[in-house]
Amino acid sequence: MKGIIAVLPDHIANQIAAGEVIQRPASVVKELVENAIDAGATKIHINVKDAGRTLIQVSDDGKGMNKMDAEQCFLRHATSKIHSADDLFNLQTKGFRGEALASIASIAHVTLQTKEADKDTGTQILIEGNKIISNEEVVCNKGTNFEVKNLFYNVPARRNFLKSNEVEFRHIRDEFERIALAHPAISFILTNNDTEIYNLRSATLRKRIVDIIGDKQNERLVPIQEETSIVKISGFIIKPEFAKKTRGEQFFFVNNRFFKDAYFNNAVNKGFNNLIQPKTYPGYFIYFDIDPSKIDVNVHPTKTEIKFEEDRNIYMVLLSAIKEALGKYNISPTLDFEQEQSFDIPYDMLSKPVVQPHIKVNPYFNPFDEKPKTSSSTSQKHTALNKFGYGENKTTQQDWENFYNIDELEEKEENIQQVIDIEQEETKFDQFIIRLPYLFFPSKNGLMVIHSKRAFERIIYDEMMREFILHPIAAQTLLFPYEKEVSKGEEDVWMSQTTLLHRLGFESKIEKGMLILNAVPSVLEEEAINTCIDAILDNLSYSTVEKGEIAHILISNIAKSVGNSKVITDNKESITNLVETLFQCEDHSFTPNGKPILKTISLTDIKQLF
Repeated sequence: MKGIIAVLPDHIANQIAAGEVIQRPASVVKELVENAIDAGATKIHINVKDAGRTLIQVSDDGKGMNKMDAEQCFLRHATSKIHSADDLFNLQTKGFRGEALASIASIAHVTLQTKEADKDTGTQILIEGNKIISNEEVVCNKGTNFEVKNLFYNVPARRNFLKSNEVEFRHIRDEFERIALAHPAISFILTNNDTEIYNLRSATLRKRIVDIIGDKQNERLVPIQEETSIVKISGFIIKPEFAKKTRGEQFFFVNNRFFKDAYFNNAVNKGFNNLIQPKTYPGYFIYFDIDPSKIDVNVHPTKTEIKFEEDRNIYMVLLSAIKEALGKYNISPTLDFEQEQSFDIPYDMLSKPVVQPHIKVNPYFNPFDEKPKTSSSTSQKHTALNKFGYGENKTTQQDWENFYNIDELEEKEENIQQVIDIEQEETKFDQFIIRLPYLFFPSKNGLMVIHSKRAFERIIYDEMMREFILHPIAAQTLLFPYEKEVSKGEEDVWMSQTTLLHRLGFESKIEKGMLILNAVPSVLEEEAINTCIDAILDNLSYSTVEKGEIAHILISNIAKSVGNSKVITDNKESITNLVETLFQCEDHSFTPNGKPILKTISLTDIKQLF
């Protein structure tokens, strides 16, 4: 009798495993480099072509393998790191499950050359789809050299889902930086299409951080150090005044392994409380040294999520270390009795507009009158109160009847006015109330509220898109060039989009880690340039943007910066023109990023409020 359960062939099982371990070319780089580190390498060279699609080559000077190990390393669950179940709770190495090489070999053409230090010759193995094509003795250097070609050649669907070369290489660079930051004693070289991107020599941790994020960051680093029986914490944080609007420079490492953790990130943010501006993020390079038996690194196939046995205690130690470092180097606020305190305004208050206080007075009040005069409404209330026994006069039956007649009359007048408002056919743009950034207009359905800055954003975006499709966007030359310090990664992504940015109106160059702008789009105000550049670098560096969407994203960044910098006045003509121009846009209800521009509060909703 034939059953419905079947055991998958090895080549299919390996491809399924590859889908969990090898998500993109960056995954291959990570696995091969980590294997080289486990092999005791002191120099590692990574060479990629076409962002890893064509070639990924990783060579090291580690201890190498003999012929038997070279053959068995491609078998599933073949590992040199685990010999018993107890070893799972005392992991000191990077890879340990023995899935990486088997997964890579099942979806690529792999060539392995390896030689031990005490041998005269080494071994070369060619493998395709987990099938060994050749295995021969060769003359090669000490260590191991992997060449991975034609990634996903037998899984075309996976290959088609890869992003552009710029996006895929960005992921490779991110993995490279994480590993390089975890191992400053090892020399690393990264080349892409024969262009050297990084050449990092063995150095101290501080020097390694500076080599990756920029020379000028050295003076911005603040060391942290804390050691308890639970955890040892070391590393650096970046001074609060250099907090960025992106999360790029945030790195956690445990036992020299990179990981992500929102819980510990909250501890860092709490340590910087009231020291950084809203919607900015502190930079940090924090290293945890913990007993391996107290953590579980096998939570996720990529091993970037880690469980901690004593995470609450570690949270408190980390928070204490952050605050101690900020206080030790005089970065936290201190008491200075000679300082003028009136100018010491918290960051939270800087973003709030200054509103002049409004004082209400009774113009009818006279302290010398025995019976002060009041407004008509106040007088009516006093008259009514007097009639009903609260004054000198007493209430009569006729007074009660007149009171209810007045109440019914007011209700009728209110209903009549409501009917008139409902029957209005068009919105009255010439009647408005301003409460920045909101504009309020009466409409046929109730009350329409427009977000003025988002309205400007939509208008600018539509105008720029129409201009961009036909010809390059008009640029304005700056009287004084704009300069901004950028990291190596930001420099690379900016240069990769130079042609597009020039078409958008940016004339730029990069010299010694400084981005220099000589011209910007004509619609961009000078005070909005910095915000705009930050947004562009953020989207290019830390988000997966498709090539066809880059222009849309960049124009959205420009339009948003222009909209936020616009100053709204109470000029009737300008407000009317803004609203009429908005309603001429094809999509006037939402910004390019999908945020609402206008809302209508119906009369029914307003009535429910009362």
